[in-house]
Amino acid sequence: MSADGRVTLFLCGDVMLGRGVDQLMPEPGDPELREEYVRDARGYLELAEAVNGPIRRPVDPAWPWGDALQLLDERAPEVRVINLETSVTRSDDFEPYKAVHYRMNPANVGCLTVARPDVCVLANNHVLDFGRRGLVETLDVLAAARLATAGAGESAVEAWRPAVVQLKHDGRVLVSSAGASSSGIPPTWAARPDRPGVAFLPRLSVRAAAEVAARMRLLRRPGDITVASVHWGSNWGYAVDSDQRAFAHALIDGGVDIVHGHSSHHPRPMEVYRDRLILYGCGDFIDDYEGIRGHEAYRDDLRLLYLASVDAATGALVELQMVPFQARQMRLCRASEEDAGWLGDRLTRVSRDLGSQIEVLADGSLTLHWHRHGTEEEPGA
Repeated sequence: MSADGRVTLFLCGDVMLGRGVDQLMPEPGDPELREEYVRDARGYLELAEAVNGPIRRPVDPAWPWGDALQLLDERAPEVRVINLETSVTRSDDFEPYKAVHYRMNPANVGCLTVARPDVCVLANNHVLDFGRRGLVETLDVLAAARLATAGAGESAVEAWRPAVVQLKHDGRVLVSSAGASSSGIPPTWAARPDRPGVAFLPRLSVRAAAEVAARMRLLRRPGDITVASVHWGSNWGYAVDSDQRAFAHALIDGGVDIVHGHSSHHPRPMEVYRDRLILYGCGDFIDDYEGIRGHEAYRDDLRLLYLASVDAATGALVELQMVPFQARQMRLCRASEEDAGWLGDRLTRVSRDLGSQIEVLADGSLTLHWHRHGTEEEPGA
């Protein structure tokens, strides 16, 4: 906790360390793919190199995080939460009904630990790409690396159990993770009492949101901050579905302080409801999409690192800063002033109806302004 009584959390969207990213590492795994057009994961390296030039191999495990690591060291958030959208396994049990599969060789787990995440949320549509055997190995590898997880487990009890991060003062951060069918998670991936799987949401109903919030209240103590991390919605587009908004509001009505949404390949709108932050889509953070064409209008090469500061006593949002990066040679580089301006303008346009506006600061970062209840629009502190 800082001297002014705030706790800052680093949040980001999808961290996809499989396929091409894994092939850059010192111990690349089996490159076999069963996609319609790409059968070898090294093909994604070739696409990236065709756009931005050769990438020397192997790279240091810190390579994909690039400039983001130094920024995290400088900003020193108390808690780091990522959506790990990759199976960490040597399993070759390709999920037969999936068109795309992500796996990282467990020997390359240093590519993950170098970023020091406090919680890896796992309720997403790729963590079981290599079957339950692959999921169990993923859980074992992360546990051996001392990385806390939420959203998947060897039983439903484990999958739905929030991760608990102890802060330096007396408070804690509780992180719950769940994935919706709208993100492409097959219903068969749902964890059961005697079966590994993910915390699965068949529907984004107000009742389901109340149940998620109730699980967190069972663990919550005075001074705790609660985060509900939700994998939901489509890959592309800025529209926020009414069921997503109702679900997010119900989470906050039930006592959740931050809604950390992800699944879209680009940043989506954001909202502050009852002084609590809702990120409807954080966008991809690390992936191997460089050079893939078809959705250039969304500028999915631009990535956002979110730094949400909340009041340690109440959980209310104090400030949201976002730092733009650009993926080049499968590495995060600080975005240009022009690109930061484009991203700020686009997010303001799509978030305005939710009472949010984004300002580009002199250092190229973005900050959120929002309508506070009962006042005119004013910036975060």
